[in-house]
Amino acid sequence: MKNLFIAACFLLTASRLLACTSAIFTGKVTADGRPLLWKNRDTDDENNRIEFFSGKKYDFLALVNSGDKSGAAWTGVNSTGFAIMNTASYNLKDDKSKAQDNEGVLMYKALGECSTLADFERFLDKFPRPMGVEANFGVIDANGGAAYYEVNNVKWTKIDANDPKIAPHGYLVYTNFSYTGRHDAGMGYVRFQTATELIARQAPLHNFTPHKIFSTLSRSFYHSILGTDLLNAAFSPENATGWAIDQDYIPRRITMSAVVIHGVKPSENPEMTTMWTVLGYPPVGIAVPLWVKAGPRQPASVMKSDSTNHAVLCDYALTLKRNVFPIMRGNGNKYLYFNALYNHAGTGYMQQLAPIEAAIAKSFEPYIEKWRISGLNTAELHSLNLSMDTLLHKTYRNLINCSSEP
Repeated sequence: MKNLFIAACFLLTASRLLACTSAIFTGKVTADGRPLLWKNRDTDDENNRIEFFSGKKYDFLALVNSGDKSGAAWTGVNSTGFAIMNTASYNLKDDKSKAQDNEGVLMYKALGECSTLADFERFLDKFPRPMGVEANFGVIDANGGAAYYEVNNVKWTKIDANDPKIAPHGYLVYTNFSYTGRHDAGMGYVRFQTATELIARQAPLHNFTPHKIFSTLSRSFYHSILGTDLLNAAFSPENATGWAIDQDYIPRRITMSAVVIHGVKPSENPEMTTMWTVLGYPPVGIAVPLWVKAGPRQPASVMKSDSTNHAVLCDYALTLKRNVFPIMRGNGNKYLYFNALYNHAGTGYMQQLAPIEAAIAKSFEPYIEKWRISGLNTAELHSLNLSMDTLLHKTYRNLINCSSEP
């Protein structure tokens, strides 16, 4: 199987296309029995932010391009616990229609209208043809539903993560091809193999959490073809020049955000569905928890700032990213200065940001457990968000000031 994916990879062109890496983890392999929906978003739209919307039937939170007007969502969750994301597919289109790039619009509408997987299936049936999409849509709901939908302009196919014949180990991995699409076509085979290997190592432990996913997948520098891991001292670029080639790792230069949506069990209040979000290049980003019930009163650092359409948290991460990819001319953007991310002295951005992310998670943990029983308290949440924003500003300003020193 591994040789098949490697061979397929080299059949693909080298052109840079928009892509993503994703997975659905059912409660069979998670630490608390709740489903997880993960997406590393690869896109040329460098600046992302979070926005709150009141949809046709339901309120929802969505990851959006900072420069876009409302009407497109790239990952999101609504007030019923329905969550959706997508990866572009490049082997599903089977018609001559020129309609395309409608995935964000479809997800925006679905978040406002759908509560369950069954709702989404009816939504797809009624969506005007040609749909203008070629994508894999990952969906979870508050009733335990978890599936991918491989969708093109005219039809869709459900790949059920709860079906032991389809997902015997309790998870599904998707990059930029579809299982029912044209054989050996599509993109992302190396990232698929990498993510599959990393998840397979952990799955028997049944210990996946949002933070384990961010640390072991969104920020992984394991390469399945080369058999190397840049975070391992034996393969560290620090042993040579400190530089590495940015090719086929799960986080890439064009990876602009990462999201893990932490679902609920069927017996729980869907308002506790949590959207853990990293804005900007994930190795220099910090995950923050978000809930739809807070409405437009989300952490200020992830929302549109008063002066620009950008989220401050994304701007901070992009500033640090420029020190990781400092060469702009020629083919320079294909090289990352790995020492800025991770080094033996422990001063890399990943090393300095990890304890901050852990501290944020720890500060929310007792409240999350309490809210699961009593309901989410928006006053307590607002206070926590203010403290978190203060910590985020302080952390990034210190790193940016130190990075700019001669």
